[in-house]
Amino acid sequence: MNDTVHSVTLIWMNAPNRLVEGEGTWTVTNPKGERLVITMEEVLSDVTHDLGVDPGLQKDGVEAHLQELLAAACHELEEGMVLVRREHRTEIGPVDLLCRDAQGRAVAVEVKRQGGIDGVEQLARYLEFLDRDPTLRPVRGMFVAQVIRPQAKALAAERGITCVEVDYDALRGIESAQARLF
Repeated sequence: MNDTVHSVTLIWMNAPNRLVEGEGTWTVTNPKGERLVITMEEVLSDVTHDLGVDPGLQKDGVEAHLQELLAAACHELEEGMVLVRREHRTEIGPVDLLCRDAQGRAVAVEVKRQGGIDGVEQLARYLEFLDRDPTLRPVRGMFVAQVIRPQAKALAAERGITCVEVDYDALRGIESAQARLF
């Protein structure tokens, strides 16, 4: 039986950190000057595997992807809807999509992954500025997200803004995980 006692201390150090490798030690230092020194007494195995070129972090399902998909298929939001412009500028920032509905009326579309009250407020501010343009007036608003919170739906209804929940996978042409058995 091995009577060796191993003591492990875990210390959380927030990034950014600096790592210095020495002979049998690693020293990690944070900007505050706090240091963690790791001493290696015995190396049982030291193996390196070439994993190829690092593709970098690729996040799927971000707001920008959802906006791209909706710009290409804004008829999915409402029958007859067509895209006029993405990132349409206003004096207070860009509205995600400026569209025209089947009757030719301007529709400002704000896209979020998670729809909260702040997104509805943002769209309401855009609508105020867009309504000043006689070539667009009257502009109606559409708040689009994968999930819209009940409070956001209530505020949108009070402001005359339409809410639409969309399925990101369906827009990408991928069968929904809920529809699959396995």
